[in-house]
Amino acid sequence: MKVIDLHCDVLYKLAGTEEGASFKNSDQLDVNLEKLKKGGVKAQVFAIFVDDHLNETQRYMEALRQVEKFQYEVIAPYEEMVHITDWQQFEQLEEHQIGAILSLEGCDAIGESLEKLQSFIDAGILLAGLTWNHENAVAYGANEDATKGLKPFGYEVIQKLNDAKIIVDVSHLNEQGFWDVLKVTDRLIASHSNAYAVRAHQRNLKDDQIKALIEHGGHMHCVFYPLFIKESEQVTMTDLIEHIQHIANLVGADKIGLGSDFDGIDQKVIGLENASQYPMFLELLKPHFTEIEIEGIAANNFERFISVIE
Repeated sequence: MKVIDLHCDVLYKLAGTEEGASFKNSDQLDVNLEKLKKGGVKAQVFAIFVDDHLNETQRYMEALRQVEKFQYEVIAPYEEMVHITDWQQFEQLEEHQIGAILSLEGCDAIGESLEKLQSFIDAGILLAGLTWNHENAVAYGANEDATKGLKPFGYEVIQKLNDAKIIVDVSHLNEQGFWDVLKVTDRLIASHSNAYAVRAHQRNLKDDQIKALIEHGGHMHCVFYPLFIKESEQVTMTDLIEHIQHIANLVGADKIGLGSDFDGIDQKVIGLENASQYPMFLELLKPHFTEIEIEGIAANNFERFISVIE
């Protein structure tokens, strides 16, 4: 069974703590070529993420460096890795190939410059989040005052993303920002969030948000970070499945996908520590969902989503 994962932070590691590690088989990476193959991953989204302690110029340069890491360390050395710059390329992927998609995790790297945003669009991003957890020139993150919404520059950014047919990712937005974005965005997704009703964490979406996201044509992808799953020292795949079941009951199993956050999390779900372990997780879904529903959650739902968003 094939898998599509909407979020990992491999590029952040390759440009920082694990610089020099081989994307082919480094044990220091949750997501590498060998693990993607073993896990049956058809496509992986690679996030561009920069630390918020850097100044504006440093953030932009660091983000560009991660684009270079993507091209020269993830794509160029391996014929199996195919850079997806248009969603229609999914139809052309061969059985042994893995699609690699760039996303921008927060607009911190662009400061107040639409020209800088254009440089990432030119680099091939297909998804863009507006914030990480903190405030920037665009909006307010999940850790900020929930009543503050999209900033004036944020509306300019949304318009540019709409014009470029980029999917806007709401996963790290605060609550008012979420509602503001829904009013003006053409293509929506939550790439790595869970259900607030199951685990009351500010990074998760409340039931009314999940319903509104789907009503606006969006898609919901569940994240593997234990902190967003359950308040416990040990979190299991069964705990994660509880979120998937809750969301399925709200909006249907056909609106759900996966967004692991591998290489960006310091705690792991037991038995789901890296990209090679998807088969066991999908096996555990069987008592709760039909085979068609599981195939959908793993990959097919997202493929249907992108087939109609153009």
